[in-house]
Amino acid sequence: MPGYLDAYGAGDERRARTIKRIVLALVAVIVLVLLGKLLVFLFLQTPEERRVQLFMQQLAAGQYQQAYATWGCTETQPCPYYQFPDFMKDWGPQTTPVGKFDVLNGEPCGSGTIVDVDTGKSADKRIWVEHSSLTLNLPPYEECPHRNRVYDFFRNLKYHLHGRTYK
Repeated sequence: MPGYLDAYGAGDERRARTIKRIVLALVAVIVLVLLGKLLVFLFLQTPEERRVQLFMQQLAAGQYQQAYATWGCTETQPCPYYQFPDFMKDWGPQTTPVGKFDVLNGEPCGSGTIVDVDTGKSADKRIWVEHSSLTLNLPPYEECPHRNRVYDFFRNLKYHLHGRTYK
């Protein structure tokens, strides 16, 4: 015959087990999401990096009108402070010999991203990409004034995985 207090505390043990399982499941989901974001960061290009990739491909192919349009300006609607002749002075074949190039990484900074491009023998380039419109410009700063050390750690890890060193 069971005693009066034999089942005492059984509900508490069950509740504690359920809470423990829920907490472990939440921690597992958070870890998986963060791991997924890390893998995407390390191995996939962002939209800003793809935009710069397209721009550099157009320059390498000599498609300067299309590159000017990718920059965010067209011949019919030129940028008021960056006309096509100015664009050609900065990015034309005489100033930017683009052969083999490699889009290295993008550093998020405020409303845009600063993307580094390795252009081989010519000087490396840094291009600003606005998040909202994906228009290109010259970066407003050499380095982002509010750098993120966690981001820097993962960027250096990304460079290391790709066999490069961060400049």
